[in-house]
Amino acid sequence: MPARTDPHPVTGHEFPSPVPPGTGWPQDPADPGTRVARSEGGVRRLAARARDLATLDARVSVCAACPRLVTWREEVASTRRAAYADQPYWGRPAPGLGDPHPQVLVVGLAPAAHGANRTGRIFTGDRSGDWIYAALHRAGYASQASSTHAGDGLTLGTVRITAAVHCAPPDNAPTPAERHTCGIWLQRELALAEPSLRSVLALGGIGWDAFLVAARTLGWEVPRPKPRFGHGAQARLTTGSGREIRLVGSYHVSQQNTFTGRLTETMLDDVVARL
Repeated sequence: MPARTDPHPVTGHEFPSPVPPGTGWPQDPADPGTRVARSEGGVRRLAARARDLATLDARVSVCAACPRLVTWREEVASTRRAAYADQPYWGRPAPGLGDPHPQVLVVGLAPAAHGANRTGRIFTGDRSGDWIYAALHRAGYASQASSTHAGDGLTLGTVRITAAVHCAPPDNAPTPAERHTCGIWLQRELALAEPSLRSVLALGGIGWDAFLVAARTLGWEVPRPKPRFGHGAQARLTTGSGREIRLVGSYHVSQQNTFTGRLTETMLDDVVARL
């Protein structure tokens, strides 16, 4: 992976500058003209004005609306884990990834401190990514079963992956306020994806709740009482245009679940098959 760390043209922080595909880093979705959200109001304005997912991803990738998350993600990127001491870290929000006109949306929790916060690509470089990309590959959605770095050639077909929160949070626990602010990005993401979307896979209770809140805020018909999360839980929602969306729940692909056997490959394959 490249060793250079230049000041970013948008944020000014000395984290990795964009390099061509194949060298380990993703092409930077942002450029010097990308607007930076620095408050909940800024997120609301910039999300509403994003006319496509590429623009939304660029704005997400430089978001600085939550001070605690900004401080944490940049501290991790500066100190680094010993195993990655010779590698630069992304140190920024990890935007969504995948098909620009998705039929399936996967909603996770947040980037891992030494996973997507390091590699710049969601669910890449950690054990959680090993599980979800392997499952998507077995189902024919992903071009390969592993995801080690952003230049490894992985592509997704008909699937887009996003998160309830786009910055790595301390202790993997975003606050309610941080979840609320980042949920505004998710609302716009759903609105832009809706014309082609047919199903959603929520990884964990936070992903499940974030999707339902975003859908209800957009005016989609959500069953009442609120559908309860569980592995294999399902619900059907109706968008404002009358399209039906299937929501499927899965235990999160965290090591806490996969190492203990609470989530197995067979269980994960079963819920992916329902999409």
